[in-house]
Amino acid sequence: MDQSIPEINDHEMQDGTQTNSVAPTQDAASPIPSATPPKPDQKLCFSPKYILSGHTKPVASLKFSPDGSTLASCGADKLIKLWDANTGEILRTLEGHEEGISDIAWSFDGEFLASVSDDKTVRIWDFGLGTQVRCLLGHTSFVFCVNYNPNSNLLVSGGFDETVRVWDVGRGKTLKVLPAHSDPVTSVAFNHDGTLIVSCAMDGLIRIWDTDSGQCLKTLVDDDNPICSHVKFSPNSRFVLVSTQDSTIRLWNYHTSRCVKTYVGHTNRTYCIPACFSSTKDKYIVSGSEDHKVYVWNLQTCQLMQVLEGHRDTILTIDTHPTKDIIASAAMEKDLTIRLWFGEMTQPIE
Repeated sequence: MDQSIPEINDHEMQDGTQTNSVAPTQDAASPIPSATPPKPDQKLCFSPKYILSGHTKPVASLKFSPDGSTLASCGADKLIKLWDANTGEILRTLEGHEEGISDIAWSFDGEFLASVSDDKTVRIWDFGLGTQVRCLLGHTSFVFCVNYNPNSNLLVSGGFDETVRVWDVGRGKTLKVLPAHSDPVTSVAFNHDGTLIVSCAMDGLIRIWDTDSGQCLKTLVDDDNPICSHVKFSPNSRFVLVSTQDSTIRLWNYHTSRCVKTYVGHTNRTYCIPACFSSTKDKYIVSGSEDHKVYVWNLQTCQLMQVLEGHRDTILTIDTHPTKDIIASAAMEKDLTIRLWFGEMTQPIE
């Protein structure tokens, strides 16, 4: 990391717990006791509030709805489950994919969900009705990642066919096929106004694309070229947050091709584990880890704020609530649960 980089201010970033007895095949939320109190110098402390049980195979993706009322989950059991984000209660289960589901994304109005699967399809679901409304065909191998643009009229997807596809949601047709990478594409996202797409892949490259033309505007790569697991724009789109399989998360200024912040301490050498920005006034970065823990860093200082313990396997996916200090996390085979961690402010001890 370049230590001379000044702080990123707010306007730059913004424009051993016991569960209740639940059978593993049931959908249920279990309240759980509070975590160990924070260290004296911590102001925000997360503690576990609910354990959500219902998936029978690893959960691959978690996404809060835009209004924060609902948490969507998907996984290798071919199911999408919708949960009340405030109570942890199951609301609905969506079925239709023929193979495991790798990713899900909400439309910005919260009315639709998109999902992608090893069955090579992109599917769109009506949240209110709980029904599938479109099945998009075109990828020639497993589809691994998906996201909506802010207007929710376009989707971007990527997968093991090494392409990035841009879809017209209304017509259900491919608009562009970008020969994006030389290895499977692991993550795709639009920026805040939909004019740019960012992608990353197992080839270690991060690429910025012009949405309209499909032209590659910039390629970022770290000197050691680690496998890239996940990438997303900062809220104002001036930076991209990149998770790589060298147990490092980097914040890049893609205009200058400079890494301005580095977050370390977690373990990530095997799986594609995402990192997220907080959406509240307390600026932090969150990631899962292969040591079964959730890591929370101060955005500015890159210092660890808290390590959340309780899962019993690799944490494959996390998400942060759009308006509250709530983190959702989910783990692999030895666990299969989703946990909701609620943050509270604590006063430093003098």
